[in-house]
Amino acid sequence: MGRNTRKRRTPLATKVIAGAAALAIGGGGLVWANFYASAHEKNGGHNVTKSRQSQIATINCPDVGLELSDVPERAREGVAKELALLDKQITDAYTRLADTRRAQAGDSNFVANAILGPLKSKRTATLDRISINIKRVGGQAPDDLDRLAECQGVPADQTGNGGGGQDGGQDGGDNGNGAAGPFAEDFINIKDVQPNSRDLQNGLAANGDTGSTGSFTTRCGVNENNLFNSDNIIVAPGVDNGAHHTHDYVGNQGNTAFASDEDLANADTTCQNQNDKSTYYWPVLRLQDGTQEFDANDLGGGAEGNVGKILKAEQAEIKFVGNKAGDVVAMPKFIRIITGDAKAFTNGLANANTSFSCTGFEDRQVTDKYVICPEGSQVVRTSNFQSCWDGQNIDSANHRDHVAFVREDGSCPDGFQAIPQLQVRLVYDVPAPTIENGQIKNPYAVDGFPEQLHKPITDHNDFINVMDDDLMNQVVQCINSGRDCE
Repeated sequence: MGRNTRKRRTPLATKVIAGAAALAIGGGGLVWANFYASAHEKNGGHNVTKSRQSQIATINCPDVGLELSDVPERAREGVAKELALLDKQITDAYTRLADTRRAQAGDSNFVANAILGPLKSKRTATLDRISINIKRVGGQAPDDLDRLAECQGVPADQTGNGGGGQDGGQDGGDNGNGAAGPFAEDFINIKDVQPNSRDLQNGLAANGDTGSTGSFTTRCGVNENNLFNSDNIIVAPGVDNGAHHTHDYVGNQGNTAFASDEDLANADTTCQNQNDKSTYYWPVLRLQDGTQEFDANDLGGGAEGNVGKILKAEQAEIKFVGNKAGDVVAMPKFIRIITGDAKAFTNGLANANTSFSCTGFEDRQVTDKYVICPEGSQVVRTSNFQSCWDGQNIDSANHRDHVAFVREDGSCPDGFQAIPQLQVRLVYDVPAPTIENGQIKNPYAVDGFPEQLHKPITDHNDFINVMDDDLMNQVVQCINSGRDCE
């Protein structure tokens, strides 16, 4: 397995048992901790149920990144670094929350005065710097940005499965990640999924029997080079460990948070067509079986609750298809597209996408569950990307506004035009988990932020187009002429 060179930190599973914590991205989100008295502590054998009920289990902070939809391009790198600082502030507050359990038990105002108050002050200063970054280049920052400074403490009984309602043991959903999920409720037998029942409009297949009916398949392997890191060049350029979870990479081999467009253009590629240096990346899928992976002690890996054996896809099918309403136009070079939302569990379903299925059952797709496949069937992860472009921008401040999902009839929103739709289909040989007495045994899950509890709804996929112009034009010609090309 390849090595992740990120900074090391004590694994989250150990830290949670000891009372420490995890973090969120984009300056917000639901941060989860387990603060229950340990058996080795003085009075550790007292009424644990009472202890659970009296503890603040989470800190819920507004997601600042989602609010910043109009950031001038020249300010974006500075703003991204301030958002990363907001993440660190939440982490520090969360750690203090975990380290002061006895003080909290003796003072009902401790969390508000000693943790949430100082956190608000730090966030206010950081939000001020975000405003300065924006205004310095002539932009207009929201007047009420400071309203996002205050965070809330959430009691254990309000966090749902794993969010403080468990004792950290195996029966409580601890699969080596400090009871951070997934849970039995996150899985469904594929035979119990109704055909064609996926109810999200996001991620519809853009192509059909009319319009531009061709396709272009690029073959880039399944990460045989073992290229992994926990950066995210799209969301957090210039920020080490900006994703807080480990990605598989195929295609471009130069993808780090610090790579420029020029670096990407000059990098090697795993794609058979060497003119496709695009970067295709997604969170790794892990089997939570106790395996100590190469990143077991690293940021992005075990240090942030992402544990177990990394499962490499048996197949990674990457295809560009057309639009049922008409022709497509070329994608601009270096366009960035994110599909799905790594924080959908706390942010809601507005940007949720991707789906799980099983080979032989792919008319049954489910977005909010992991699937249990029958013997001989493999797990399938599918991502259909946004395929409408605003005609001008290769990125946007929130990394979403410059592209849009196609409508059911194939049309694009006003002012947008159809581009080739990227479709990524990943097939995995996953040992089927079992559910016993309401508990999941040997589950699999996508990497994610610990506060997201490894929910399947948080699956996502990322793409930067680094095809040369001639190849992109070939893609468009194949699609618009109805041919299937490679």
